[in-house]
Amino acid sequence: MNPQKTYPIVLSIAGSDSSGGAGIQADLKTFSALGVYGATAIAAITAQNTQGVNSQFALSPQMVYEQIVAVVDDLQPSVVKIGMLSNSEIVHAVADALSKYSLKIILDPVMVSSSGHRLLSIEAQDVIKERLLQMSTLITPNIPEMEALTGMRLVAYPEKEKASRYLMDCGAKAVLLKGGHEEGDIKTDILYSKFNGKLRIDTFASDTIYTKNIHGTGCTLSSAIAAFMARGYLLPDAVAEAKHYVSDAIQAGANIKIGHGFGPVNHGFNPQPMEIIDVKDDSL
Repeated sequence: MNPQKTYPIVLSIAGSDSSGGAGIQADLKTFSALGVYGATAIAAITAQNTQGVNSQFALSPQMVYEQIVAVVDDLQPSVVKIGMLSNSEIVHAVADALSKYSLKIILDPVMVSSSGHRLLSIEAQDVIKERLLQMSTLITPNIPEMEALTGMRLVAYPEKEKASRYLMDCGAKAVLLKGGHEEGDIKTDILYSKFNGKLRIDTFASDTIYTKNIHGTGCTLSSAIAAFMARGYLLPDAVAEAKHYVSDAIQAGANIKIGHGFGPVNHGFNPQPMEIIDVKDDSL
């Protein structure tokens, strides 16, 4: 009798993007493109397109909680990606649900859309720091999000390291500070993690791709990291592979027109077959 097989499974807890370029939709496209099975717990619904977010509607915290528990109890994902959570009540519900399990968690602290629409309440920022940071394997803020979480102005490298140390002191096991908001022909992300009790710093530089089609890049990156971790990659390697995937996806979609604003990346430029792995516990 052949041993039971399954797929690497990732759960995304995030908001829905009606235009399909970011949020839950981008997460599922990324998971599929990288050969892992994606499940979802939707925290909020947005009415948005490539030109901006028109409105949003947060689901009830209880419904978010029940989605998470339903998925984790049955599918048993190995990694969770957290994106848009909308308000403090939902943040509490997510923390309450995930505290029941031992899972790798990639936290993308989505606060404001690229068009300037606030997607996370000010109160929820504090709850994320109080509850979710200490549960997170990795947090992936861009520079404005990092400044909001730390209250620090980030200009020079020493300030970035100080801010990252602060978030790790708050409980995050690792911080990936994204450099996409910076100017120049090279964009550099910096991964701060711990190795043998000491701070480890890895940098990931890539050429700037000049295109308007960058909608959902943050969601896509955090989901790609989660996907590679579900496939067994160690954190620095998962970040490196995810960075390559996102850069290639931006390049592949750079000259495509979707909508009248900031278009999506090409998630499916080189889809991988679904990875098949042994079930760890044959009794499942």
